Amino acid sequence: MKPNGDVYATLERTPDNAYLIARWTGIQTMNTIKEGGEVYLEVMHENPCPKLLNSHRELIGPWDFANEWISQTWTPKAIELGMRYMAQVLAPGIYGQMSFHQLHQRIGDMLEVKLFDNEEKARSWLLSI
Repeated sequence: MKPNGDVYATLERTPDNAYLIARWTGIQTMNTIKEGGEVYLEVMHENPCPKLLNSHRELIGPWDFANEWISQTWTPKAIELGMRYMAQVLAPGIYGQMSFHQLHQRIGDMLEVKLFDNEEKARSWLLSI
């Protein structure tokens, strides 16, 4: 939660641990991205899960300022904890989409990443692998 009380992300696990779902909301800062990323790593440490549905459907604006931290710090830790697949639901806005495409260039050879325009398609892919 942001200092003003706004929720910037939620993380949930499917009941059968088939995948984790991270939903990012609103405008992100370096702090919110790091805090949300650290929560994911804590959850993975407690009970590893190889699949992540990472949804940006409600994300607003760019977040490419965090790409170095995500690719150099967060992604290697997530992989070490067992993440192998990421279903990425793209943001509706061009700036969020561009931020992810830049990140994808950095992490695309580290794990299997597929891009989607909605959560239903992302879920179907995760359940098929």
